[in-house]
Amino acid sequence: MRQIVWAVLAGLLFGAGLAVSQMANPAKVLAFLDIGAIPSGGWDPSLAVVLVGALIVTFPGFVLARRLNKPLVAERFEWPTRRDIDVRLVAGSVLFGVGWGLVGYCPGPAIASLAWGRVETVIFVLAMIAGMVIWRRTLGPKTDAPVSAR
Repeated sequence: MRQIVWAVLAGLLFGAGLAVSQMANPAKVLAFLDIGAIPSGGWDPSLAVVLVGALIVTFPGFVLARRLNKPLVAERFEWPTRRDIDVRLVAGSVLFGVGWGLVGYCPGPAIASLAWGRVETVIFVLAMIAGMVIWRRTLGPKTDAPVSAR
């Protein structure tokens, strides 16, 4: 139960950060991603400040976490074990980037944006979930173990 409370609090903090920073605003994200608009002055670099701020906060957190024997609110750390770059990783990264560039949403901000109740956001999230289900049933891992246990 304690883990659920911490997860909800972390999710609320993350969602609030996305909203305040405008990372959940697809128009703002698309203006940031449109580096071709630099010569015309239409490029919006403000999200770069958000990204740098996230790195400034995250890096010391990971350094601290690596020094701990166990997380503060979980039984164990779930560190990735694979280090190789394969076709699936590259294809997934490209698909993620293309999707982000086309609509201005990635999964976290899309879910946070559901709070505004826009039809476009609901359609995106439903399509995202459908894509996840299709991947899981076709190309996904061939195991019954939950994703975090692998």
